Amino acid sequence: MRCPFCQARDSKVTDSRGADDGIRRRRQCITCGERFTTFESVLVSAVQVVKRDGRREEFRRDKLLAGLRKACSKRNVAVSQIELAALDIEARVLGDGRPEVPSTHIGELAMDALRDLDHIAYIRFASVYRPFADLTALKEAVIALESNEPEQATLQLSLPGTDETAAPDAERPRIVAPEPARIASLAAVR
Repeated sequence: MRCPFCQARDSKVTDSRGADDGIRRRRQCITCGERFTTFESVLVSAVQVVKRDGRREEFRRDKLLAGLRKACSKRNVAVSQIELAALDIEARVLGDGRPEVPSTHIGELAMDALRDLDHIAYIRFASVYRPFADLTALKEAVIALESNEPEQATLQLSLPGTDETAAPDAERPRIVAPEPARIASLAAVR
Protein backbone atom coordinates (compact mmCIF):
# COMPACT_ATOMS: atom_id res chain seq x y z
CA MET A 1 0.00 0.00 0.00
CA ARG A 2 1.47 3.34 -1.07
CA CYS A 3 1.25 6.34 1.25
CA PRO A 4 -0.94 9.01 -0.40
CA PHE A 5 1.33 11.72 1.03
CA CYS A 6 4.89 10.58 0.24
CA GLN A 7 4.27 7.54 -2.03
CA ALA A 8 6.38 5.28 0.24
CA ARG A 9 5.43 1.60 0.15
CA ASP A 10 5.84 0.80 3.85
CA SER A 11 3.03 1.41 6.31
CA LYS A 12 1.74 -0.22 9.46
CA VAL A 13 -1.85 -0.97 10.39
CA THR A 14 -2.89 0.81 13.59
CA ASP A 15 -6.57 -0.20 13.62
CA SER A 16 -8.86 -2.63 11.75
CA ARG A 17 -12.65 -2.63 11.87
CA GLY A 18 -15.40 -4.35 9.98
CA ALA A 19 -17.33 -2.13 7.58
CA ASP A 20 -20.62 -2.72 5.74
CA ASP A 21 -19.02 -4.31 2.72
CA GLY A 22 -15.45 -5.08 3.83
CA ILE A 23 -12.75 -4.04 6.29
CA ARG A 24 -11.67 -0.52 7.22
CA ARG A 25 -7.99 -0.21 8.13
CA ARG A 26 -6.29 2.81 9.67
CA ARG A 27 -2.64 2.95 8.57
CA GLN A 28 0.42 5.01 9.42
CA CYS A 29 3.27 5.60 6.99
CA ILE A 30 6.62 4.48 8.37
CA THR A 31 8.53 7.05 6.28
CA CYS A 32 6.58 10.31 6.87
CA GLY A 33 4.38 9.34 9.85
CA GLU A 34 1.12 10.50 8.21
CA ARG A 35 -2.05 8.49 8.85
CA PHE A 36 -4.59 7.38 6.23
CA THR A 37 -7.53 5.00 5.88
CA THR A 38 -7.99 2.13 3.45
CA PHE A 39 -10.99 -0.06 2.75
CA GLU A 40 -10.76 -3.68 1.71
CA SER A 41 -13.61 -5.60 0.13
CA VAL A 42 -14.08 -9.00 -1.41
CA LEU A 43 -13.55 -9.03 -5.16
CA VAL A 44 -16.38 -11.01 -6.67
CA SER A 45 -16.21 -12.55 -10.10
CA ALA A 46 -16.71 -9.93 -12.75
CA VAL A 47 -20.10 -9.80 -14.43
CA GLN A 48 -20.18 -8.42 -17.94
CA VAL A 49 -22.97 -6.00 -18.86
CA VAL A 50 -24.19 -6.39 -22.43
CA LYS A 51 -25.13 -2.97 -23.80
CA ARG A 52 -27.90 -2.38 -26.36
CA ASP A 53 -25.36 -1.99 -29.15
CA GLY A 54 -23.67 -5.31 -28.27
CA ARG A 55 -20.66 -3.87 -26.44
CA ARG A 56 -19.66 -5.50 -23.19
CA GLU A 57 -18.23 -3.86 -20.10
CA GLU A 58 -17.68 -4.90 -16.52
CA PHE A 59 -20.50 -4.18 -14.07
CA ARG A 60 -19.66 -1.16 -11.93
CA ARG A 61 -21.74 -0.23 -8.90
CA ASP A 62 -20.36 3.32 -8.96
CA LYS A 63 -21.83 3.85 -12.43
CA LEU A 64 -25.22 2.56 -11.26
CA LEU A 65 -25.00 4.71 -8.14
CA ALA A 66 -24.23 7.79 -10.24
CA GLY A 67 -27.36 7.20 -12.35
CA LEU A 68 -29.54 6.75 -9.27
CA ARG A 69 -28.08 9.88 -7.66
CA LYS A 70 -28.67 11.91 -10.81
CA ALA A 71 -32.32 10.80 -10.95
CA CYS A 72 -32.77 11.68 -7.25
CA SER A 73 -30.96 15.01 -7.38
CA LYS A 74 -32.84 17.84 -5.66
CA ARG A 75 -35.39 15.35 -4.33
CA ASN A 76 -36.10 14.46 -0.72
CA VAL A 77 -34.34 11.08 -0.90
CA ALA A 78 -31.67 10.21 1.64
CA VAL A 79 -28.23 9.26 0.37
CA SER A 80 -28.42 6.10 2.45
CA GLN A 81 -31.62 5.06 0.62
CA ILE A 82 -29.93 5.53 -2.75
CA GLU A 83 -26.86 3.55 -1.64
CA LEU A 84 -29.03 0.74 -0.26
CA ALA A 85 -30.90 0.58 -3.56
CA ALA A 86 -27.60 0.34 -5.45
CA LEU A 87 -26.33 -2.38 -3.10
CA ASP A 88 -29.59 -4.32 -3.52
CA ILE A 89 -29.40 -4.07 -7.33
CA GLU A 90 -25.74 -5.14 -7.27
CA ALA A 91 -26.57 -8.12 -5.03
CA ARG A 92 -29.36 -9.18 -7.38
CA VAL A 93 -27.16 -8.84 -10.48
CA LEU A 94 -24.25 -10.72 -8.95
CA GLY A 95 -26.54 -13.22 -7.23
CA ASP A 96 -27.99 -14.41 -10.53
CA GLY A 97 -24.77 -16.29 -11.21
CA ARG A 98 -24.82 -15.35 -14.87
CA PRO A 99 -21.53 -14.22 -16.45
CA GLU A 100 -23.38 -11.70 -18.68
CA VAL A 101 -26.36 -9.53 -17.84
CA PRO A 102 -28.21 -7.30 -20.34
CA SER A 103 -28.15 -3.60 -19.46
CA THR A 104 -31.93 -3.57 -19.86
CA HIS A 105 -32.23 -5.93 -16.87
CA ILE A 106 -30.16 -3.59 -14.70
CA GLY A 107 -32.24 -0.64 -15.91
CA GLU A 108 -35.46 -2.42 -14.96
CA LEU A 109 -34.09 -3.15 -11.47
CA ALA A 110 -33.11 0.51 -11.11
CA MET A 111 -36.56 1.67 -12.22
CA ASP A 112 -38.23 -0.68 -9.73
CA ALA A 113 -36.06 0.72 -6.93
CA LEU A 114 -36.74 4.33 -7.94
CA ARG A 115 -40.49 3.68 -8.19
CA ASP A 116 -40.41 2.76 -4.50
CA LEU A 117 -38.13 5.66 -3.49
CA ASP A 118 -39.54 8.65 -5.37
CA HIS A 119 -41.95 8.92 -8.29
CA ILE A 120 -40.30 12.01 -9.76
CA ALA A 121 -36.90 10.27 -9.70
CA TYR A 122 -38.55 7.29 -11.39
CA ILE A 123 -39.99 9.47 -14.18
CA ARG A 124 -36.63 11.22 -14.62
CA PHE A 125 -34.80 7.92 -14.96
CA ALA A 126 -37.49 6.42 -17.18
CA SER A 127 -37.51 9.44 -19.49
CA VAL A 128 -33.81 8.91 -20.22
CA TYR A 129 -33.76 5.13 -20.06
CA ARG A 130 -36.94 4.60 -22.06
CA PRO A 131 -37.70 7.42 -24.46
CA PHE A 132 -41.39 8.24 -24.43
CA ALA A 133 -42.98 8.27 -27.88
CA ASP A 134 -44.98 11.41 -27.09
CA LEU A 135 -46.42 13.47 -24.27
CA THR A 136 -49.43 11.17 -24.00
CA ALA A 137 -47.20 8.21 -23.09
CA LEU A 138 -45.55 10.31 -20.37
CA LYS A 139 -48.94 11.41 -19.06
CA GLU A 140 -50.17 7.80 -18.96
CA ALA A 141 -47.04 6.74 -17.05
CA VAL A 142 -47.68 9.49 -14.48
CA ILE A 143 -51.33 8.44 -14.13
CA ALA A 144 -50.27 4.82 -13.66
CA LEU A 145 -47.87 5.89 -10.91
CA GLU A 146 -50.59 7.86 -9.14
CA SER A 147 -52.92 4.88 -9.20
CA ASN A 148 -50.12 2.59 -7.90
CA GLU A 149 -50.32 0.25 -10.86
CA PRO A 150 -46.65 -0.58 -11.60
CA GLU A 151 -47.64 -3.17 -14.18
CA GLN A 152 -49.43 -0.54 -16.25
CA ALA A 153 -46.51 1.91 -15.83
CA THR A 154 -44.14 -0.74 -17.14
CA LEU A 155 -46.38 -1.41 -20.14
CA GLN A 156 -46.66 2.29 -20.96
CA LEU A 157 -42.89 2.68 -20.95
CA SER A 158 -42.06 -0.14 -23.36
CA LEU A 159 -39.24 0.54 -25.76
CA PRO A 160 -40.01 1.07 -29.43
CA GLY A 161 -39.27 -2.06 -31.42
CA THR A 162 -39.53 -4.49 -28.48
CA ASP A 163 -42.98 -5.64 -29.51
CA GLU A 164 -43.24 -7.79 -32.64
CA THR A 165 -46.38 -5.93 -33.67
CA ALA A 166 -44.67 -2.56 -33.40
CA ALA A 167 -44.59 -0.37 -36.48
CA PRO A 168 -41.39 -0.23 -38.53
CA ASP A 169 -39.08 2.73 -37.92
CA ALA A 170 -40.60 4.77 -40.76
CA GLU A 171 -44.09 4.46 -39.26
CA ARG A 172 -43.15 5.25 -35.63
CA PRO A 173 -44.37 8.59 -34.33
CA ARG A 174 -41.71 11.28 -34.01
CA ILE A 175 -41.24 13.30 -30.84
CA VAL A 176 -42.63 16.77 -31.39
CA ALA A 177 -42.41 19.80 -29.10
CA PRO A 178 -45.68 19.95 -27.13
CA GLU A 179 -48.13 22.78 -27.59
CA PRO A 180 -48.73 25.10 -24.59
CA ALA A 181 -52.27 23.74 -24.18
CA ARG A 182 -50.92 20.17 -23.87
CA ILE A 183 -48.37 21.28 -21.28
CA ALA A 184 -51.18 22.86 -19.25
CA SER A 185 -53.20 19.65 -19.44
CA LEU A 186 -50.20 17.66 -18.20
CA ALA A 187 -49.79 20.06 -15.27
CA ALA A 188 -53.48 19.55 -14.44
CA VAL A 189 -52.83 15.80 -14.02
CA ARG A 190 -50.65 16.56 -11.00
